Amino acid sequence: MKTINYFGDSRYEKIWEQMQLLGIQDVSSRTQEKNGTIVWRLPMKGRGNTHIEYASFSTGYVRNQGNQCHSNWQINKRVNDEPRYFKLPNGDYRKYVGKVCKMIPIEIDRLEYMMKYVIKNDFIKRANYSHTKHVYIDQSDVAPEMPNEVTIIIDGQKYKVI
Repeated sequence: MKTINYFGDSRYEKIWEQMQLLGIQDVSSRTQEKNGTIVWRLPMKGRGNTHIEYASFSTGYVRNQGNQCHSNWQINKRVNDEPRYFKLPNGDYRKYVGKVCKMIPIEIDRLEYMMKYVIKNDFIKRANYSHTKHVYIDQSDVAPEMPNEVTIIIDGQKYKVI
């Protein structure tokens, strides 16, 4: 576990505090750490009765690790790719604009993005569930897009996260 990186920088300390409050654990293997990958295990289980895991990769991807489903997927935002043109047999051209994942090159930015995503898509959707602590997430101010601020209550104590 790379806890040494989380102290001395206020952004890392805030992420570390939020993960501790929510019961999120770093379960990265030595090989993953060596490759610049951090794997986080959430305190709740998904399909298949396995814990939900997300990973931050040094390449800029943030992914669901696929332990509770058939495959992993990128949670990075999708943006339009550069247009590509294809020549048709009759001589005409067709324009195609696909979607690509927007890379997040800086580790702390990936972790902050992952925390917002996890809180919105896992903790809020499973609001009153945690196997280690009683966690309640105040959903009164949560918009459908990524939340800017969420209040959680753990054992009667209020905390503001993200």
